[in-house]
Amino acid sequence: MEFTTTELARSEQAHELMRSAGEVPTGVLPALIETSWGRCISRGLDADRSSREIERARRDVLLTERERNESLLKHAAPVMNGLYAQIARSGSMIVLTNASGFILHSVGDQSFLDRASKVALSPGVEWSEESKGTNAIGTALVEQAPVSVHGSQHFFAANHFLTCSASPIFDPCSRMLGVLDVTGDSRNPSHHSLALINLAVQTIENQLFSHAFPEGFLLHCHVQQELIGTVFEALLAFDHDGRVLSANRSACRLIGRSHAELLTHTFSSMFDRPLGALYDPLLRGTDMLELRLFGGRTLFGRPRAGSQSKPPARVFNIDVTRTDSGGQSGARLSLAKDRGLARLSTGDTQMDAVVEKVRRVLGRDIPVLIQGETGTGKELLARAIHDEGPRSQQTFVAVNCAAIPDGLIESELFGYEEGAFTGARRKGYPGRIMQADGGTLFLDEIGDMPLALQARLLRVLQERTVVPLGSGRASPVDLSIICATHRKLRDLVAQGSFRADLYYRLNGLTVMLPPLRERKDLRALVLRILGSEDSIPDGLRIDDEVIALFERHPWPGNMRQLTNLLRTAGVMAADDGVIGREHLPDDFIDELGSAPTEVAAVPESRPYAQGPCDLDSLTLRAIRESLSRNDGNVAATARELGISRTTLYRKLKEG
Repeated sequence: MEFTTTELARSEQAHELMRSAGEVPTGVLPALIETSWGRCISRGLDADRSSREIERARRDVLLTERERNESLLKHAAPVMNGLYAQIARSGSMIVLTNASGFILHSVGDQSFLDRASKVALSPGVEWSEESKGTNAIGTALVEQAPVSVHGSQHFFAANHFLTCSASPIFDPCSRMLGVLDVTGDSRNPSHHSLALINLAVQTIENQLFSHAFPEGFLLHCHVQQELIGTVFEALLAFDHDGRVLSANRSACRLIGRSHAELLTHTFSSMFDRPLGALYDPLLRGTDMLELRLFGGRTLFGRPRAGSQSKPPARVFNIDVTRTDSGGQSGARLSLAKDRGLARLSTGDTQMDAVVEKVRRVLGRDIPVLIQGETGTGKELLARAIHDEGPRSQQTFVAVNCAAIPDGLIESELFGYEEGAFTGARRKGYPGRIMQADGGTLFLDEIGDMPLALQARLLRVLQERTVVPLGSGRASPVDLSIICATHRKLRDLVAQGSFRADLYYRLNGLTVMLPPLRERKDLRALVLRILGSEDSIPDGLRIDDEVIALFERHPWPGNMRQLTNLLRTAGVMAADDGVIGREHLPDDFIDELGSAPTEVAAVPESRPYAQGPCDLDSLTLRAIRESLSRNDGNVAATARELGISRTTLYRKLKEG
């Protein structure tokens, strides 16, 4: 932003007021500069300190810091030279610092470099706020955001001849690496400087990212194919199992998830394709991949293997689409993981009806109320609604109203201003409602919300504004509401413990999730969980006797209980390859009582044009074909199929 004559006069006026009053005047400076000046005064800095007190370059430290930041320097120096070529002969310089503001390198017009050296703006000097007062480098480090500081906005009078724009540089793990800054004469400010710096920083970060995962795979992607390979591209790094290793800032913005959230995902949980889709272009030599993200947004991607990464010659991946293919109930789903509502459709008529109802109200601003026993998957349905709806690229915020103490739930939901109560955060807290602005707010166990807060929530829903604790200012909010409860809200309304007006405001579409004991898709659910849980070893099967036990069990914990049981049993059966009765927890067996164990009937295989269609038969056929192609070489066959030699031997023995 260009520094105007009026702003210059206001910042000079602020300096005079500060000298006379001994404190920062309010309402005169931009908020960010005013806050920074306040920090300087609290540190005891003197705005009029003598130039004789200015710190000089530490050449002894400079060499050490350059070695410590070798990677940053390697990738930043060429970008700095390119940037300088655009602004040469403008009386300015470009500065690179480490994460503490210590200047590592600079380039610029010699005449201005000489002037800057008089205030020690040169390599070997630290330009943090603590040592140099308000300045673009130091203030960008504190704010962790791009900053411009012009002329007399600098805290130290000696620096008033400078105009500076700086932007922080983050490494692929979102840790602060340093700052890139462009500084010139305050008499010739440029409103393009900050934009140029931001582009240069993005270029540096992308280069650092591209070299950070030599053993993984990178996906260069964007919604616009022509922007792949440019500074604006999104970058995602995956390991060989498809887990997300990191994402650059463009990817976080494009996908609408924070860096921490993306680290919880895998390739196949983010996109509508199995992990093999990432390898296919690498194996076929093609260039571009079309992917559908989460709820439906299409991305174009160009996968690249890291310098030390060797993709398998072929990825063996069979999808199971039927649950009645006879023989082995131990079939395992492929790595493909459906997103959205499709993930919930596994053959149960009650669940299919729920999914169909929900699909009809997507994007129509109709609140959804999900009811069902504990553990039936209410949050899973809520997330699926969000991922398939028009707000899928925005934030999904889940709040368990029963898990937050009564004394904290108000501040947690509605937020608070600084100093609103003892123990409040110094800068306040926006609250979960504001965090969900633009996206979806999921209120789990809404029936346990205190009556007093029900009235405040109703006002938010009606007025679409939220007022934090300790504030008289209402902030607009745009969000979709999904609620869930295991209690019958209508009964709570009759008892007077739930507001009738809030009930009718939330009761747009009410759906009831069936308990697990009533579902007819148990076998398919088991296969899906085995195929989607990263903690369960690949290729693990489940014995028919265990499926029969599952069908007799009452499942008081529903889906949550089934998932946890399979995780535990999967670990116990890792060496055996098959989950049997002996791998089940004792308390699960005890709950069954003394009822006789029956083995589930195995339906006959349906005809298949080229032989049996159960997964084990297909697997065995693929292994034999691969062995034939590799002249009986077991190691080459295992590499081609992407499985271990131990697994290959076991499959051959079973066949």
